[in-house]
Amino acid sequence: MGNVVTIGLDIAKSVFQVHGVDAAGEIVIRRKLSRGRVMRFFESLPRCLIGIEACSSSHYWARELTALGHDVRLLPAQYVKPYLKRQKNDAADAEAICEESVATCRGIGEHGAALLEAISRRKGGATVNVLTHCNAGSLATINWGTATAPVYVARERGIDVHVWVDETRPRNQGSQLTAWELARSGIPHTVIVDNAGGHLMQHGRVDLCITGTDRTTRAGDVANKIGTYLKALAAHDNGVPFYVALPSTTIDWTIADGLRDIPIEERDASEVTHVSGLDAGEIREVRIVAEVSPVRNDAFDVTPARLVTGLITERGVCEASEQGLARLFPERAGSGS
Repeated sequence: MGNVVTIGLDIAKSVFQVHGVDAAGEIVIRRKLSRGRVMRFFESLPRCLIGIEACSSSHYWARELTALGHDVRLLPAQYVKPYLKRQKNDAADAEAICEESVATCRGIGEHGAALLEAISRRKGGATVNVLTHCNAGSLATINWGTATAPVYVARERGIDVHVWVDETRPRNQGSQLTAWELARSGIPHTVIVDNAGGHLMQHGRVDLCITGTDRTTRAGDVANKIGTYLKALAAHDNGVPFYVALPSTTIDWTIADGLRDIPIEERDASEVTHVSGLDAGEIREVRIVAEVSPVRNDAFDVTPARLVTGLITERGVCEASEQGLARLFPERAGSGS
């Protein structure tokens, strides 16, 4: 069963302008809204609904909603009330998780911004160029994001920041999500093809890299979107700091060797063989790989800790190592080994 709605009075209040109800909870005075608004409301409801059996208006709306394809079940009030209480508790839990995530990402931003400030001072206030890969912004988390949080906080502090945004093939999370977020926030940025990062580093156009991570070992290996490892290699070869921003919830304290212990998802070949985009206002998809050619589509890769300059967490920045993480999270140190 899906979301719980007391479909009698709750739905009536949305379909009618209710001016009063009697002691049994039945509508006394009502005025129906326009059919268009009513239908839009019906379409927004969960497909599965629960109503109170003893409420006559519940039976009416059950018939109406069933005719529209909803799955409606009427139960005695004593069975419905626990659902409603649980739904209220779930909403409170979700709100608490949301607030915690915002605070965590803000902490990542504060600690990461200090790195950008230091570079800005060394450059005499000139633009700090950050390169990022995939999407670790507000769409992936909440509000600040992880890899983008240091950029936003740095801009708050008046630091001149520019972001190189990898397009991040094959799903293009960089060009379609990160770039969109940065544009809406007024952050100067430039979208580049995935293989341009090393070239830009060779010519001194990148001051540091900041990426996110989907899973981090207790030894500091990081699994992130495919292509992250190549950025770390290029950064290492060119002396560019390579940082990974992460909430501590992504640290898997039970594993130490990312290459051995983190399984890598192989996704559908169509993500590589086809691309989609806007054409005259419509989303179209085209094939870009010959039908006779086989495709492999590994979705993630593992960057070993030795290539990571530091990990930016909500508690601070540490070296990518078991000792570094233990220093920031002593309560977890040794918990999985």
